[in-house]
Amino acid sequence: MRLSEFDYNLPSDLIAQKPIRPRDHSRLLVLDKKKENIDHKHFYNIIDYLQAGDVLVLNNSKVFPARLIGKKKETGGKMEVFLHKHEKDTVWQCLIGGRGAQVGLSIEFDKGLVCEIIKNNEDGTWDVEFNKSNKTMMTIVDRIGKVPLPPYIKRGNRSQKSDVINYQTVYADKVGSVAAPTAGLHFTPALLKKIKAKGVQLEYVTLHVGMGTFAPVKVDDITKHKMHAEWAEIKKETIKKIVQAKKEKRRIVAVGTTSARTLESAFKDLKIESFSGWTNIFIYPGYKFKVVDALITNFHLPKSSLLMLISAFAGRKKIFKTYQEAIKEKYRFYSYGDAMFIY
Repeated sequence: MRLSEFDYNLPSDLIAQKPIRPRDHSRLLVLDKKKENIDHKHFYNIIDYLQAGDVLVLNNSKVFPARLIGKKKETGGKMEVFLHKHEKDTVWQCLIGGRGAQVGLSIEFDKGLVCEIIKNNEDGTWDVEFNKSNKTMMTIVDRIGKVPLPPYIKRGNRSQKSDVINYQTVYADKVGSVAAPTAGLHFTPALLKKIKAKGVQLEYVTLHVGMGTFAPVKVDDITKHKMHAEWAEIKKETIKKIVQAKKEKRRIVAVGTTSARTLESAFKDLKIESFSGWTNIFIYPGYKFKVVDALITNFHLPKSSLLMLISAFAGRKKIFKTYQEAIKEKYRFYSYGDAMFIY
């Protein structure tokens, strides 16, 4: 399949710059992929589409302030280091912004934190070594780092204080993501409580969102795209409950493409007992889902791997027809935007 098959035009005024408050008052487009029927609701109506016995699977990864603004030790020139993946000890794989990135360059930050570029990975990332233990470094990062908002959310050089709260799910628990699993941003504690009271089973998986999720697809033949690996984990008890639900033919409802990718990475069959490790699963049309029966998701960027995943789940033509309907009805797109429920 060609990359151009996943392109569409979106009016810039439909790119959401801030979330709806309260969270569950965002709009919800409901797509019945079998009947090709579309309903226009609000997110709090999601409870009407969930059934007792459903297993709602959420990604509990927590965003940390991964953007570090520093300066070259030699010249004082501004540099940005975007923490992507912890490799080992004091070494991180990073994106580097600013002129003159090269092996041997030292970059200074506030609070005595310093890093040196030690390797060019030739894929847009660099390995850098910090002068503090990882535990000490992360304590400093929590104080000096910035919320890693996507570039289409315009904040100039600053993120708003409210972004620290808004760009995080209410159930975030496991620190490790450099971008939010945005489908989960619509849930409130009260809504989750109502969903649970209806008899829906809530289960949590972890996928630390990194470049695998947000890196653009750059090859024309999408089958040649290589995903960056991201850390994912499902606890043994959660696996048992999901296996039992599948055997009883109860629905598995994934909240977001990250939850869907975690589930599909783990469950090659129903004999799995545990799952933790790196995944670079790339789901595009032609893929047969093994676990996920329904999906809650936001509206995704053109030509993105996320758009390809939901096209695999519902069919490319149905998704593009649905996206045109969403544009016509002026839904809000991307991270702070509205949601879809596909079943």
